[in-house]
Amino acid sequence: MAQHLSNVQEYKEFLDKFDVFLFDCDGVIWHGKNPIPQVKETLDLMRSMGKRLFFVSNNSTKSRQTYLKKITDLGIEANLNEIYPSAYSSAVYIKKVLKLPSDKKVFVFGEKGIEEELDEVGVAHIGGTDPSLNRNITSADMDTIRPDPSVGAVLCGMDTKLNYLKYCMAFQYIQDPNCAFLLTNQDSTFPTNGTFFPGSGAVSYPLIFSSGRTPKILGKPYGEMMDAIEAGVNFDRKRACFVGDRLNTDIQFAKNSGLGGSLLVLTGVNQLEHFQGKEDAIVPDYYIESLGHLAQAASL
Repeated sequence: MAQHLSNVQEYKEFLDKFDVFLFDCDGVIWHGKNPIPQVKETLDLMRSMGKRLFFVSNNSTKSRQTYLKKITDLGIEANLNEIYPSAYSSAVYIKKVLKLPSDKKVFVFGEKGIEEELDEVGVAHIGGTDPSLNRNITSADMDTIRPDPSVGAVLCGMDTKLNYLKYCMAFQYIQDPNCAFLLTNQDSTFPTNGTFFPGSGAVSYPLIFSSGRTPKILGKPYGEMMDAIEAGVNFDRKRACFVGDRLNTDIQFAKNSGLGGSLLVLTGVNQLEHFQGKEDAIVPDYYIESLGHLAQAASL
C-alpha cells in the first residue's frame, strides 16, 4: 500500500531513508518550459543533505547536453554525469552491448537528441533529421527502397516529423533479421505543458505491427536504462529511490531495478485513481502531491 507523504515530519523521514534520488523530468521537475513550484528548493535541500541526484528521462528528442542546459537554465544545479535520457542509454547500448561493427550504421527514426548521442559514442547513422526525408513518398522511392545490408540497426524514438517515407525505409531495413530493431522507449504518450500527445510507443507501433518483430526497448522500465546509469556511477540500489509521475514506466522501473523505493508525484501523468483500489495496478511505495512539497523538510 502506498504511503501518502503529507506533513513535514514524514517528508524528513522519507529523505533520511535514501542516499540517492533519481528523477523523471517532465511532469516531475517541470511542465514544458515552466519549473514546478519549489522543486529547485527541494533539490537544493537534497544536495545540502549530501544526497546524490540523477535525472533520467525517456524523452529521446534531447541529448544530455541539451538536458543539462535546460536544467541549469531553470537555476537547478546539475552536471553532465547526472543526466541519463533514453537517447544516451540507446547509444551506449548500441556501442557497448550490441557492438555494432564499424562498417555498419544506424537508421534513426527520431530527432536530433539521438543523433547527438550516437555521434558522441562514434556510431555512424543515417535518417533522423536529414532534410531530404521530410517529404511525401514517390513511386520512384517505392521502386528503389530495399533492405540495405550496411544498416545494422533501426533505432526508433519520438519523431515529430514522421512520414510514410521514413516508415517504408525503416520497414525495409528490418526485413533483414540481422538488422537490430531498437526503441528508445515505449511511452504511449508524450507529456508537455500540462497536456499529452502520442508518444514514442505510438510512433513505433506501425513498424511493430507491419514487421511482426518484437523490438528491444532501451528506456524505462527496462534494465538497459539502469545498465547505462551504472556504467557511469556506482551506488547501493537499496538506498536509492526513483521519483516519477508515470506508473508503467517510472514506478515499474524502480521495481524492475530493485531500488529501495519509489515516489509518485501527482503533477504529471498518473493520479490516485490510477492505482488506489485497483488490484492489478502498479503501486508506488510513496506518493505526494508535488516534489516541491519536500522543500518544507528544511524547516525541521
